[in-house]
Amino acid sequence: MLSLVAACAQTPQRRYVRAQSDVRYCDKPENQSASMCKYEREVERKKQTGDPANYTLRGLPKYYSSNSSKTKALPMRASEPAAKKTQIPTALVSSSAEQKPKTDSTEELWTRLAQNLSFGDLTKQEAVEEREEWYAEHAYYLAKISKRASRYIYYILENLESRGMPADLALLPFVESAYDPFAYSHGRASGLWQFVPNTAKHLGIEQNWWYDGRRDVITATDSALDYLSDLNRRFDGDWLLTLAAYNAGAGTVNKAINKNTKKGLPTDFWSLKLPKETENYIPKMLALVKIFQNPASYNLTLPTLANSEHFVAVDTGSQIDLAQAAKLAEVSVDELYRLNPGFNRWVTAPDGPHRLLIPKTKSKVFKQRLAKVEPRDRVRWQRYTVQRGDNLIGISREHHVDVATLKASNQLDKDLLKVGQVLLIPDAGNGISPMRGLNRGQAVNEASRLQHVVSSGDTISGIASKYGVKSAQVNTWNKLASNATIRPGQKLVIWGKAANTSKQGIIRKVGYKVRSGDSLSLIASRFNLRIRDIAEWNSIKTSQYLRPGQSLTLYVDITHADL
Repeated sequence: MLSLVAACAQTPQRRYVRAQSDVRYCDKPENQSASMCKYEREVERKKQTGDPANYTLRGLPKYYSSNSSKTKALPMRASEPAAKKTQIPTALVSSSAEQKPKTDSTEELWTRLAQNLSFGDLTKQEAVEEREEWYAEHAYYLAKISKRASRYIYYILENLESRGMPADLALLPFVESAYDPFAYSHGRASGLWQFVPNTAKHLGIEQNWWYDGRRDVITATDSALDYLSDLNRRFDGDWLLTLAAYNAGAGTVNKAINKNTKKGLPTDFWSLKLPKETENYIPKMLALVKIFQNPASYNLTLPTLANSEHFVAVDTGSQIDLAQAAKLAEVSVDELYRLNPGFNRWVTAPDGPHRLLIPKTKSKVFKQRLAKVEPRDRVRWQRYTVQRGDNLIGISREHHVDVATLKASNQLDKDLLKVGQVLLIPDAGNGISPMRGLNRGQAVNEASRLQHVVSSGDTISGIASKYGVKSAQVNTWNKLASNATIRPGQKLVIWGKAANTSKQGIIRKVGYKVRSGDSLSLIASRFNLRIRDIAEWNSIKTSQYLRPGQSLTLYVDITHADL
């Protein structure tokens, strides 16, 4: 208790120190030319002349007193006149695109963001200041996320402005996904905006074997802003209730509102009884608003970021091998994949979207070179002769494609195959495409692909020993459970010793909640992991029974796992 009291007593002092840090930072000669310092000097100049700009950063007071957190802030509703809430000019509260100041293309994007934040009057809450203190002490964390956001935030800001929506919403992916388009939660939420499969389906976001629109920067952003707009209309322009509904669901928020209404209690966000996660969610968001209004006062060093588009969407018109596209654009495969995280495979989806996001500086050369490559040469193919006992399912598994692609590529109306029939199969393992390691479940570069036909008496361990690999690898390559039974005549894919688990993928720590019917074997198969690794990460035995609701920590290569 004493330590808590001491910590609280230090809060106003810390806040005062931060308030003064701007001056110290901007007084240093090396910082005089920083955009934020130029902006602060302009604000101070106008203060001295009695200009209304003494309300800095979207017309809001620069610093709050230590007692301001104890005052309940009313939710901002777009339909309410500004005069009812504060003396802030109406033009500064409105989210109308026509009323926003024109942005200078030569300024830094972070300055543009700071000047357009409008939720500052909602931040005077104790819960917000608690999160603010945490962020202030972990400035390196925000700096890291800001660097990651630099690829995407301009596009998001532009779309918010064009829709007349608050610029503050550009900070929402900080809370949702830490601006990581590959982020994946235990609730199966994915992408920058963390859509779960059901919500994505409701919004019309495509999810298939080739492509997951939840991770696509353009698709997910457009869908998220549509969804937020709809929620905001549903909650009469109250952005706090809107964000709460985005996190917990509109039904949950409405239920809480109805309960308070029946009791004669206020129905603003701060008065509602909502899930703990949601009660923490809004303060996190508002704390970020305070910090990004004036990052220098929190000793937050943001990466230099021009106020201009980072990428350009280029229409490819057809499928293309992503490694080939990277070569045409003179960028690394990794960078191309981070701009186009929606693609699950080594090649774009056959049915689209037929576009790639290319760094703006490389878009011209990419378009010129792409125009010279015929569509038939944009994807590598291999020829496969149908053998006795073959079927489409077996061939698709062996070559890591889906049945629909096999049928479409070979104009097959039926599932029946003829012995000797030649099939064209998209080839990710031909030694040409360095992207093949991104094909889920496929081996890495420089690996030799073999086929073993199971004989009577064969076992997985015996086959693994024969080829100098591990049993778990044989199971992974062939999508077999650890206790699977193999039969004579069955064909197994074996990769050479160079084909151990790919180091080229994108590894993410995933929290997974066990569902009814789950087993270590099923989870390992789904995420392309080894059972013993899962057991080791979670300090459990491989034979241990899993309980529904149990939490597991997984380290998943999201380019291999079935998310």
